[in-house]
Amino acid sequence: MRPTRKSLLATLSLAAATALTVTACGGSADSGSSASDSAPSSDLVVATTVSPLTSIVAAVAGDNVTIEGIVPEGTNSHTFEPEPQAAELLSKADLIFINGLKLEDPTLSLAEANKKDGAEIVELGTISLPESDYIYDFSFPKEEGKPNPHLWTDPTYAVKYADLVRQKLSERDPANAAEYQANFEAFKAEADKLAEAVRADQASVPEGQLKLVTYHDAYAYFAKNFGWEVVGAIQPSSFSDPTPAEVAGLIEQIRSTGVPTIFGSEVFPSSVLEAIAAETGVRYEDSLRDDDLPGMPGEPQHSLLELLRYNYRTMISGLGGQPTQLDALVFESKVPDTAYYPQ
Repeated sequence: MRPTRKSLLATLSLAAATALTVTACGGSADSGSSASDSAPSSDLVVATTVSPLTSIVAAVAGDNVTIEGIVPEGTNSHTFEPEPQAAELLSKADLIFINGLKLEDPTLSLAEANKKDGAEIVELGTISLPESDYIYDFSFPKEEGKPNPHLWTDPTYAVKYADLVRQKLSERDPANAAEYQANFEAFKAEADKLAEAVRADQASVPEGQLKLVTYHDAYAYFAKNFGWEVVGAIQPSSFSDPTPAEVAGLIEQIRSTGVPTIFGSEVFPSSVLEAIAAETGVRYEDSLRDDDLPGMPGEPQHSLLELLRYNYRTMISGLGGQPTQLDALVFESKVPDTAYYPQ
């Protein structure tokens, strides 16, 4: 096990710069040197995309694995284009975990072009979700062939992701399979506690008000499994501003359904939603977190489960409920998160 872990990309860049300097000075670079040379030979190198996936992998892997995220936190993952140096990370990785479901196509293409022999790309969402359960909506219309990819906002799917991670890590590193199993079971127990708290607290929302109007539709699967209704999402599939007709339609939906709060995202600030709130007289809450984990890397609150807890309590409060169970919930993680999260 490794006591510390730095960014693999930063290590690669430093190694490359050092090699160039030595060569320029007339010396010879060590052709056997690589970013993972400082790690024990049994260490797996794992690349991930968005921070929720990185958090899940870290919870299962513990400090047996070098984990490196690619998509910076707080970035629009749908339009993210990976930096060129990500190709080198992807060429070193033994496992590459992505969400799939057409979320990270540029990163997937880069991974397919650069992965080393024997490396595996694992599309967690694509594996977890049967095609018959795909959800298409305003932001993800069926005619464009891209289903809503946001499974991780539902803790039941987060557990499915974690189990797939456990399986793949155990296949690659059977010596630590028992530890991966124990870490998975611990993550599942915490995710189950979160789901129970949500179901308890959502009962405090006035009857008929478990309705979401959002800017970015990241809660479709959560809503389906927990009995909520997504009334509308204003962000078109092109990620451009909605048309006046689309705005007018959403205003009419808000008025007819009587939702008390519409929810924006800190990743997608929206003057349009703010204007709609003013027009309809409802509250505008703009702090939902999509891929930006609370706190800073290495801090206890910097996790997917804490992100979901924050979003659920914000939504339940905004809809007139009392998130008492969510407020009281304490996550008991015994696994250090040593993954690298680009900021």
